[in-house]
Amino acid sequence: MMPSKIVVMDKSKDIPIHADLADHGGCANSEPFALRVMGDSMEPEFKDGHIIIIDSAAAVSSGCYVLAMFKEEYIFRQLIIEDDRYILRALNHGYGDKIVSGMDAIRGVIVQRAGTRRKEHKHYG
Repeated sequence: MMPSKIVVMDKSKDIPIHADLADHGGCANSEPFALRVMGDSMEPEFKDGHIIIIDSAAAVSSGCYVLAMFKEEYIFRQLIIEDDRYILRALNHGYGDKIVSGMDAIRGVIVQRAGTRRKEHKHYG
């Protein structure tokens, strides 16, 4: 089976990261899994190198940080729901918004962040 591809959106190019998200490395689909942040699109909250924990069973709401499918690629952004529009927004204002069809594009919610220092650890939700 060919692994799924996660793409971190960078100002200059897309950086592919290979991971099999279909089974999260052998975990059940409802179990949380971890990914490393690459790039600056979600700074200042999530810096390059931070580890994020994604829970595919967590409740999704406007304002939460999500892993979503956008144009057949995985993307990490903040979900903003305005009227009937579902917007994936980077925290770094140098990146544009992405519009998705709805909740079907969301693959999981970021529930925790870990960095190289204890002060960088944070829980969400």
